Amino acid sequence: MIEAEPLKAIGHVRHGFFTREGGHSRGLYASLNCGHGSKDDPGAVAENRAVVAEQLRVKPDRLMTVWQWHSADVHVALEPWDVLHPPKADAMVTNVPGIALGALTADCTPVLFADRDKPVIGVAHAGWKGALAGVIAATLEAMERLRAARERIVAAIGPTISQANYEVGPEFQTRFVAADAGHARFFRPSERADHFMFDLPAFVRAELEQSGLASIEDVALCTYGDEARFFSYRRATHEGEPDYGRQISAIAIAE
Repeated sequence: MIEAEPLKAIGHVRHGFFTREGGHSRGLYASLNCGHGSKDDPGAVAENRAVVAEQLRVKPDRLMTVWQWHSADVHVALEPWDVLHPPKADAMVTNVPGIALGALTADCTPVLFADRDKPVIGVAHAGWKGALAGVIAATLEAMERLRAARERIVAAIGPTISQANYEVGPEFQTRFVAADAGHARFFRPSERADHFMFDLPAFVRAELEQSGLASIEDVALCTYGDEARFFSYRRATHEGEPDYGRQISAIAIAE
């Protein structure tokens, strides 16, 4: 479990960017695969999620994740739901103690949020589509509706694919620049003609920086480049593997 110091300093919050280590899954999913969307043994995934819940000091059935579909949709989590039939969203917020909010990733960018003074937290799953659609801004707006204040909100960016390992085609770069010419700064030419290397964590950080938050931390770890600690969809694709696991990043208000 990796922690961000600004979040660790908040007494009413528990959080962690969990790696793929320390779980019960085997093979491609070894070992702390927390994604029911994978083809892993559901029993092993449930055991892995229980490991995470214990670390966050919440009950296993109160570690909540959503059906992520690369949107800017935010779910307000006021009570637990069946994790096998979750709501569709890419972010969650809550002010309820004892509920842990989790984002499942395997290259996309997880972001954890907490108000330093009030018991309001959030989590966002920011793949490129969700990030471009505004999932960061939507999460902050949802936290404000629960009485959080931006000048008190701490955000932490978790393990994600780095620019060095994220090659994209010309249509990808065109889509970003069409939305805002300033987005060109997040791309550099790759070794292949008409291709680019995209800096997803820098894009997410820029979205956070323009939001007036209290502080922003980036653990600066690449999921693609560290196979021992992280699952990676892109690495699995490049290596011809049939499936991949998901690590979880989660945050809870202490009871």
